[in-house]
Amino acid sequence: MQRIIGNIIGIETSCDETGVAIYRPDDGIVADLVYTQADHAAYGGVVPELASRDHVRKLPAMIRETLDLAGLQPTDLAGVAYTAGPGLAGALLVGASTAVALAAGIGIPAIAVHHMEGHLLSPLLEDDPPDFPFVALLVSGGHTMLIEVAAVGRYRLLGETLDDAAGEAFDKTARLLNLGYPGGPEVARLAMSGDPERFDFPRPMVNRPGLDFSFSGLKTHTRELVKRCQPDDYADIAAGFEQAVVDTLVIKCRRALEHTRLERLVIAGGVSANTSLRQALDKTLPDQVYYPRPSLCTDNGAMIAHAGWHRRSEGVTNGLIAVKPRWPLESLPAIELTKPT
Repeated sequence: MQRIIGNIIGIETSCDETGVAIYRPDDGIVADLVYTQADHAAYGGVVPELASRDHVRKLPAMIRETLDLAGLQPTDLAGVAYTAGPGLAGALLVGASTAVALAAGIGIPAIAVHHMEGHLLSPLLEDDPPDFPFVALLVSGGHTMLIEVAAVGRYRLLGETLDDAAGEAFDKTARLLNLGYPGGPEVARLAMSGDPERFDFPRPMVNRPGLDFSFSGLKTHTRELVKRCQPDDYADIAAGFEQAVVDTLVIKCRRALEHTRLERLVIAGGVSANTSLRQALDKTLPDQVYYPRPSLCTDNGAMIAHAGWHRRSEGVTNGLIAVKPRWPLESLPAIELTKPT
């Protein structure tokens, strides 16, 4: 891949976070802003039309503020990276149209970035990045998948959820327990004061061969348990549910490493910020696990700018606005990982 020194601005609008950041290979992330939409909490989940409108309202000012924080002018940019998918179609279109218009106005390329590749590569932004190859667990509100990563763009799907993603199961459990949205942090907070051993929760699909996941049965088990219990029991339910999810993810990660005969594991996506998951993995796989910092676990523009830099030589849209709400990660072309010297 051609080595690009210049600044890449990244725009993330796949769901309900508006993220804008600037990445420069010699300096890393030089500016990073994220706006998390709050209106969806009243509905217990993301409302696509509201998400799109909020992106329209916030994005132009955030681009200007990010440039100011970095001390840059638009003409100092070498490319505009944007999330092209997967995600909500309307939300993606806001970011894509803004990115393509900005790039065209400056006369620089617009770079379509895969949202999950952004998450997958985010640990490379840390001071001690993993070397290739490795196994990656991408675990978020919309995705739970295990991937063998040989290099940037060389991905092999090992297993994925057959129904609910882990983050989605957290959100649904939070609603059952009358907690706020997003549910993951709320369930984890309540679980800290609970007894994970009091109730018996299943560990879905861990006794079956393969690396796929399923969390719908765990959600149903939790719903039936809530019906039989009182609010005083909710902390124990939250703790038991969280431990069941963590145990399931850890078992599958260990199995994936054994299957591929690889030694390094990368965890990325919103659920990768879960403290119990990190502690369990560090205990089970000491010195083998790599994470992004918590601020890079949830959706953000920094991971898009960084992934866009790696895709810079291939991602020019030639002025076309293109989004892919459904976009298989393994369909991406391989590229050579280039590091600045």
